[in-house]
Amino acid sequence: MSTVDKKTAPPVGELLKDSPKNWGKWGADDEVGSLNYLTPELIVKAASSIKSGKVFTLQVKMANPEGDPVWPGRSGAIRVNVMDEGHWIANKGLHFEGGLHYADDYMTCFPQGSTQYDALGHVWFDGQIWNGYDAKTTIGGLSKASIMPIAERGVVGRGILLDIARWRKKAVLEPGETFTHEDLKACAAAQGTEIKPRDILVVRTGWIAKYYKVSHAEFYENFIEPGLTYSPALVKWFNEMEIPNLVTDTIANEVTVDPVSGVALPLHNALMRNLRITLTEIAWLDDLATDCAADRQYTFLYVAAPLKIVNGAGAPVNPVVIK
Repeated sequence: MSTVDKKTAPPVGELLKDSPKNWGKWGADDEVGSLNYLTPELIVKAASSIKSGKVFTLQVKMANPEGDPVWPGRSGAIRVNVMDEGHWIANKGLHFEGGLHYADDYMTCFPQGSTQYDALGHVWFDGQIWNGYDAKTTIGGLSKASIMPIAERGVVGRGILLDIARWRKKAVLEPGETFTHEDLKACAAAQGTEIKPRDILVVRTGWIAKYYKVSHAEFYENFIEPGLTYSPALVKWFNEMEIPNLVTDTIANEVTVDPVSGVALPLHNALMRNLRITLTEIAWLDDLATDCAADRQYTFLYVAAPLKIVNGAGAPVNPVVIK
């Protein structure tokens, strides 16, 4: 856990008072921010990362009998059959000419209770969300900076896996274990790769895989995830590198409580609210990481499109990696 007394944590606005903003960079009406860096020319170039045609999907399973890893306070998806062969056995099935039978089901879920993209208006402070929009635009649903602009645009670019867990010779990072942008660069160098401007960063900690290896109680006990930790230098690096999208196998992309300031999730505001870097959480990266370690190819074409949920604060996604 954080070594800082929570009562001493400064307001996030004070912590980030000198943090850079990209508000207005792409116009007063912009709602996709750093995804503007993913130009058609860059996407064509990113396609050259495909060498073997191997495909990996990065979504965790939904409505999994083993449970769905979610942020504390949310619950996993619940799927219920509403039509199946049992209806015809009980003589309650619908009649179709020719004898057609079918299955149908219904699911309730938190849209951010699976592998998902955050909308730009998902978090804020001091009454303003991304691009300076009034936080009141979130009331009753996000009328500004919702998930819809991201979903309609889609995300395509060169992705790079940064396997922090394997680099540190661990199956999974410890609760609250942190790393910085300097660690990301060192990990890339150890892999024989280089982080380039406008790369989509795919960062593995082993955390989500741990969910399926321990009890529910153990996973959530004194809950604090490993992850990136805030510093002005890290935010400056992300901004100068024009990173469009950060993808991790944790529920919140960053260490839950910053160990220096005691502020909860400051990078959500520094990167997403201020710089408009898209965050993707709860990605399944173990299969991809095993393959990358075997063939030593850590770059690939990354493609994703969250579901089009009108006014949504986030949406499920099944990203596709093509090597």
